[in-house]
Amino acid sequence: MVQYRRNALLVHPNERPWLASADGVTLAVRLTPKGGRDAIDGIEQLADGRVVLKVRVRAAASEGEANAALIKHLATALRVPPRDVTLVAGATARLKRLKISGAGAALAAALEKICAIG
Repeated sequence: MVQYRRNALLVHPNERPWLASADGVTLAVRLTPKGGRDAIDGIEQLADGRVVLKVRVRAAASEGEANAALIKHLATALRVPPRDVTLVAGATARLKRLKISGAGAALAAALEKICAIG
């Protein structure tokens, strides 16, 4: 089951941690491994001004387990196959950038619905 935290919008309503293109979406994520449950906690602005999607997973941050859990969780939430979600940057960092292949506008709309925006 995919869990979302409603009303987690902590940034200006026009700011998004994703950028849609014709072939998919690029997404900025702040991952919390060993977070107690698999959940999308909404959008947050970091101290440096960047906007990220906060995600937590139960898996530990060892041997890529948390990254695999992140990919699986986002794929489930967006209803795309896990093979369409690719880790582009941040394999060993808390801040990550992912590429989600597919129809960019539809994926952006799904992300907005997940985050309860607009």
